[in-house]
Amino acid sequence: MLQNGFKMSSVKIEYRPLLPCESKDYRMIRLESLKVFPESFGANYEESLKIEKFTLEDNIENPVQEKLIFGAFDRSELIGICVFVKEGISTGSIYQMYVKKNYQGKNIGFGLIQSVIHEAENRFHDIDIVLEVTAHNLAAYHLYKKLGFEEINIDSEKNNGNKVMKYRRN
Repeated sequence: MLQNGFKMSSVKIEYRPLLPCESKDYRMIRLESLKVFPESFGANYEESLKIEKFTLEDNIENPVQEKLIFGAFDRSELIGICVFVKEGISTGSIYQMYVKKNYQGKNIGFGLIQSVIHEAENRFHDIDIVLEVTAHNLAAYHLYKKLGFEEINIDSEKNNGNKVMKYRRN
């Protein structure tokens, strides 16, 4: 289990995979992300409310090798999520990156994605990591660029106009 932290004034943020007992916390923050930023995710808040149990809730409770479901924690409070899914022999994608609004702008998203990338590379070795970002989400786009992602040319119609980015290893 990966556990990294950094000091943010007197707060220590912990990045780690979610534990089976934290699946309901995941559900709550996922719904919050859909409500606060409806344009940034491929799911709808109102429709998601009707789903009794998300697939990723089940994956948290019954972990699978191909999925990494990480959280950022301020003490015991889940304040951010990031999911990695291995989708092919040498490819995987980052999904559902979200940090609670009052924690944004404090490099927590940076640390969270770094932790996910590190764990994905350790688990799957020479894996290509990609993600999509909505064209208008400039803060996320610049965060991903800062982390080493580069925009790649893929037919934007297939991705609903989203930008596709690929991680470039150092």
